[in-house]
Parts: sequence; C-alpha cells; structure tokens
Amino acid sequence: MSEWDGIDEFVAVATTNSFTKAARAIGKSPTHVSRSIGELERRVQNPLFNRTTRTVSLTDAGRVFFEHCQRLVLERDEAIALIGEQGEPQGELKISCSTTMGERFVAPIIRRLAVQHTKLNVSIELSNNLVDLVGDGFDLAIRTGELTDGRLLGTLVAERRFYTCAAPDYLARQGEPRTVQDLMEHQCIRGTSASWHYLVAGKDAHHRPSGRFRCNSGQAVIEACVAGLGICQLPEFYVLPYLRHGMVKLLLEDVRPKDEPIWAVYPRRRHLLPKIHAAIDALKLELGPTLHTDHRIERHLIQEK
Repeated sequence: MSEWDGIDEFVAVATTNSFTKAARAIGKSPTHVSRSIGELERRVQNPLFNRTTRTVSLTDAGRVFFEHCQRLVLERDEAIALIGEQGEPQGELKISCSTTMGERFVAPIIRRLAVQHTKLNVSIELSNNLVDLVGDGFDLAIRTGELTDGRLLGTLVAERRFYTCAAPDYLARQGEPRTVQDLMEHQCIRGTSASWHYLVAGKDAHHRPSGRFRCNSGQAVIEACVAGLGICQLPEFYVLPYLRHGMVKLLLEDVRPKDEPIWAVYPRRRHLLPKIHAAIDALKLELGPTLHTDHRIERHLIQEK
C-alpha cells in the first residue's frame, strides 16, 4: 500500500463536501472513494469526516489533516506538470462558459489551442448556470462582472460593452426615454440580468427591468426588441448587427455603463499548470479582438450619430 493511497480521495471530498462530487472530480466511483476514505481513517486512527445522510463535513482532525494534504497534492501535481515535456500543455483541460459567448468566441479560441498542442484534451461545458469550479473539477471558467468566490483567482482577459436600445416603431409609439428614471414608464425586455446598469454623474445607477417578455437567450431578447416589444440592454455583439441596418436605435448613450470585465477564473494554486497558462494566454490574446473585430463598421456608425 502506498502512503499516498486515499489522499487524493480525501482532498476531493474535503473540497467538495460530497462523496459523489468528489468521485466525479477525480474520475472514480463513489464506492471507491468511500472505501479509500475508510482505509485512510483506519491508517491515521482518526475519523476525518462527520457523516450524515445529507451532509459531509471535516472533523477537527480532518481540518488539520486537510491543510497539509491539500498543499501536498497541489505541489505534487504542479511539480509533475511543470517538468513534464518542459512545461508543454497536456492532459485534460475542463472549461466552463456561458452558452452564447462559448459558442461564438471561447470554443473557437480553445479549439485552436487544442490543434496547436496535440497532448491536450479539451472539455468545454456551455451553460448559463454558475458551476462550482472546485466541486465539479473544472480547471477554468469564463465569467463576467465582479468576482465573489474567494476560492478562485481571476485574470482579466477582455471587456465587453453594453448598449440599451429599442426598435424605431416602438419609440414612435411610446416615446424615447431621456433618463434612467424614464425607463419605469416603458416595457423592458428582460434577459438573464435582474438589473440594468448605468453611469450617471460619475456614479453607478441601476434599473430593475419589467415588462411582458423575458428570455434567458440574448438572441431571443434582441429579436423581441426588433419586433417592437420594448427596450433591452445587451452586450454589443447582440446589438450592433441590428444597429447597422437601422433595426434598433441606441438609447441613453450619455449614461452608458462602464465596460464589463471578462475574467478567466481558476482555483487557487501557487503555480498555474501549463495547460491553464496556455488557455489564459490564448484568451487574453484573442478574446478581446474577436469580440470587437466584426463590429468595427458598426462602431463607426455609432460614433457618427
């Protein structure tokens, strides 16, 4: 029996607070994980987890043991990755991203990375739900806005601009809002965000949209806007193609919010593994230009208005 037996399973359970999630994260069965933890507890002669039918939590001894084991596992994995193939990206790279941004922008960038590095296996999960990077075993996620999970680090890889707009026929019927407060009198098409952001006199201002139409698809929202159902606020890559053809009109440009940061986030480590380094570098190099290149004509159109 190796002295390492059970350590990976223990760290996985302690990190996820779940035998099932731990098994998924390390690619083993829940039965294997449970058996390994039991054998490890017999070796250290201490219970490491408090178990109930609903929860798993570390005992006092488990917390002390976890602090040391987590560091050992990370340093072992980092050492192997850093010296292997002189730091060439390799192994499985598991990435999470929102559906539309992933399909349009992130997946093509990571696909090119996989073509370049033949020892790299890529798995991209596209979902508008916020995944648990640590618990679900992800290496990297693309997220926007403010970062709130203290277990994660983030690298700024790009920014995106938000526009408020409406169809000309809607504005002809309902009038044009001149202030953020005026939006209270209008039909607002809701997407995934519960609040629209603006910058008024140097201070953040918010509007909670309400209206007859809501969808968690940005494409569906902009199409509802073009159809005259109301006003929407969306990232530029949805809005600008329709603006070019005069199908929507920009609103409240004098109080347009600051550009929203786009982050590559990853679990805390002393050293980034080569595969994560490579993915972040590719995203920093390509994501910003890719987001904006297709819309240069439309941006000139905005500046002329």
